[in-house]
Amino acid sequence: LTGTSREQRAFQYLLAHAIPGDPHHILQTFDQWCYHCEHLSCVGPDKGRIVERVLLERAPLRVLELGTYCGYGTVLLAQGLPPGARLYTIERNPRHAAVAEKVIRLAGFSEQTVELIVGPSEEVIPHLREKHGLMKADLVFMDHWKRCYLRDLRLLESHQLLVEGATILADNVLFPGAPHFLQYAKTCGKYHCKVHRASLEY
Repeated sequence: LTGTSREQRAFQYLLAHAIPGDPHHILQTFDQWCYHCEHLSCVGPDKGRIVERVLLERAPLRVLELGTYCGYGTVLLAQGLPPGARLYTIERNPRHAAVAEKVIRLAGFSEQTVELIVGPSEEVIPHLREKHGLMKADLVFMDHWKRCYLRDLRLLESHQLLVEGATILADNVLFPGAPHFLQYAKTCGKYHCKVHRASLEY
């Protein structure tokens, strides 16, 4: 009825209530909106704690996020990066990317820290090295279309974009589910797999 999308309405709420330059408060305000106003399929605080723990354990210098959406996961990742680290995030939908760009900058992250790339992941991944300077990723966070998880992991492998011992963190692999991705990760012999049990966001 308003002519604006849920994502745009969430950003207007952030503008009105969140503290600019405070990533933690940006995420808290996002959570308030999603709990009390409208549901958005962001990572959310419960699964967010898993992401924070992995970042603390791994201290990755080069991070790739597949599926920026509104920028919630991007802010979550960026605030946990060690000094000098860089985050590359890919979003297929230009309208979502436009909101995410504003959210990321509102949280205080510059283009030197977070680079948002708009386009289908299968088209962007093969050119990450020459176009965007990502030699190899230490950590990959997958939170886009579940059917693309396996295809994009294979693309990252074939273009040698993963460091030895890289961490792949994939959301919602049980529900809605990414069975082919899970089967590959468990049986190909390249990865040690761990399933983190969590509730659905909000």
